[in-house]
Amino acid sequence: MKNKIISIIAALIITLPLAAQVKKGKTTKSVEQPVAKEIIDRSIRPVAGPAPVIKIGDYQSFELPNGLKVFVVENHKIPRLSYSLVLDNDPVFEGEMAGYTGFAGELLRKGTTTRTKDQIDEQVDMLGASLNTSASGISANCLTRHNEALLTIMSDVLLNSNFKAEELEKIRTQSLSALEASKTEPKAISQRVNSILVYGDNHPYGENESEESVKKITLDKCTEYYKTYFKPNVAYLAIVGDITLEQAKPLVEKYFGSWQRGDVPKANYPTPKAPAKATVVIVDRPTAVQSTISVSYPVDLKPGSPDDIKVKLTNSILGGGTFRLFNNLREKHGWTYGAYSSLQADKLIGQFNASAEVRNPVTDSSFTEILAEMSRIRTEPVPDDELNMVRNYMMGNFGRSLENPATVANFAISTARYNLPKDYYATYLTRLGALTSSDVQLIAQKYIRPDNSYLLVVGKAEEIAPKLKKFAKSGEVLYYDIDGKQYDPTKKLKPAPAGVTAEVVINNYITAIGGVKKLKKIKDATINAGATMQGMPISLDIYYKAPDKMFMQVGSGAMVFAKQVYNAGKGISSSPMSGESKPIEGEELAGMKEASLIFPEMYYTSLGYTFELLGIEEQKDQKQYYKIVVNKGTDRKDTEYYDVQSGLKIRNEGKQGTTEYSDYKPVDGILFPHGMTQNMGPQTISFTVSGIKLNSKLKDEFFEVK
Repeated sequence: MKNKIISIIAALIITLPLAAQVKKGKTTKSVEQPVAKEIIDRSIRPVAGPAPVIKIGDYQSFELPNGLKVFVVENHKIPRLSYSLVLDNDPVFEGEMAGYTGFAGELLRKGTTTRTKDQIDEQVDMLGASLNTSASGISANCLTRHNEALLTIMSDVLLNSNFKAEELEKIRTQSLSALEASKTEPKAISQRVNSILVYGDNHPYGENESEESVKKITLDKCTEYYKTYFKPNVAYLAIVGDITLEQAKPLVEKYFGSWQRGDVPKANYPTPKAPAKATVVIVDRPTAVQSTISVSYPVDLKPGSPDDIKVKLTNSILGGGTFRLFNNLREKHGWTYGAYSSLQADKLIGQFNASAEVRNPVTDSSFTEILAEMSRIRTEPVPDDELNMVRNYMMGNFGRSLENPATVANFAISTARYNLPKDYYATYLTRLGALTSSDVQLIAQKYIRPDNSYLLVVGKAEEIAPKLKKFAKSGEVLYYDIDGKQYDPTKKLKPAPAGVTAEVVINNYITAIGGVKKLKKIKDATINAGATMQGMPISLDIYYKAPDKMFMQVGSGAMVFAKQVYNAGKGISSSPMSGESKPIEGEELAGMKEASLIFPEMYYTSLGYTFELLGIEEQKDQKQYYKIVVNKGTDRKDTEYYDVQSGLKIRNEGKQGTTEYSDYKPVDGILFPHGMTQNMGPQTISFTVSGIKLNSKLKDEFFEVK
């Protein structure tokens, strides 16, 4: 199977007018009089009005003897209720089993001592309700008339969860699949590496799940977390909807009163520090056509801090919406779809982050503009019209958020959790309206630190690294792998043994799969494979006939989504579902020429390709691979990896994505990969070959290009 499959799969992922005013009754004809037109200068923004007065809804609260704190927000507009149980625990450092707290949160809903997972699912569905669990709590909602039925299930899940090994294995399989997909997703890589840079790998915010840690997670560890940290004396329960305090109190006592309180571990972690000087880090993605960039560092900012509202305003101006960063990088320069920043408070340690996705050629220019905007807000007073515009935007958002009764419940919980003043949210708009340009500048000077930040890029190092050195005070660009481990790029590749060239490696591969003599005897081949994509079974059927014919189709069941046919220099792509078809031309046609070859590696030289062996790379599986760059013409360059021991090709990285080959099995004495994983941005598809037929005498008519 060829890399060309990527393109056909990728194809699958694929004001009212003013009403006229009419008077009731008899109408009379009138004579139009000339009206003086008001001239509006649209270059001048409207003058901002005073801060609106918004009344925040009331909430009532009580506490059970076991320490559970309950907040009730009445809303009788619709007959629904929602419950949100939040645990106020210190983050847990998970170590070699990173990910186990998340597993425990999922296992909560997978069965109790009285109900199986299927029974929970069925009962919740019958109620038309929802029930979700996580490592930090439980949420649920239902119609008012089903309230007690839902509480019966919710309390059973909370108090009587029974973790089972088979459910753990299902979660493990899903997690491993998600981790595999994230390996090639630039945003996921950036988040993973950024967390390690900002917090360090000895902090709970800096550790990430890995294949190794997920495989080590045990049922006992998950059970231990549940029994240790799910305690009422660290829990807050918000009840929102069609209920009164008088109705809620006996229900909470009935269903949660038996929940036993207990001591919950407290933790102390080292406080992450911002870098002493600007530090540039790159995660090399050789086939990337754009860069995922960020500027970040830890911030000592606690929820409810006196600076909190000032920080929110300052960050909003900089990049909390479609303001300075957005207007600069997108509107002014057209380098990105969006550029934003955040400045988050946290009870342990907060973080500043500014990020964007930009084209490779403007990676350094984008950093220049982000840092310039960070410096500008520190050194230049914000003009009053801009200050008022952003402040009004924030006021509007705050006012709209109050339309949701759950907001009031969240305010109540936050007030209790973080020991905020009782009128903290009631006076929010007044305090926001009183902030001045001077306040913003002072806060920016305190929290916006362009000279003490990590500049992280996930992108094509060969193209962008030389231009990034100017941002590093040390003059050095640091290299990290996708797991956040630093390495020396000059030492990552070992030199190949004397006499081993790219041509030797490719010839060894041809010999490993069967040898030139056997491969030349194959006149046609049929490959059938299957996968699951977004929950739908996908079939992939490919037919080859030497020397240069190919027919490929993708479908599901009786449906055929797409077809491609190539025959001796001509190609056509069609979609039977839409009835559309078009000829394949240009660069795509050149790619089809290679894709039509059953064993294209034998013909690299005759195709005009040149290749270079870069060296030997040791990867995460502790195996060593020859790394070869194959130049296929204008703007077509692939990187191929061959197992040093077996000689087999295990990966191809190209412009359209990455393809990994596995599970080689013999068919008539020739080895074919029976497993193939394709990564195209955030989408990962794993194919399993169900059958291969060789020399079945396929007819030429089958490959006719119409």
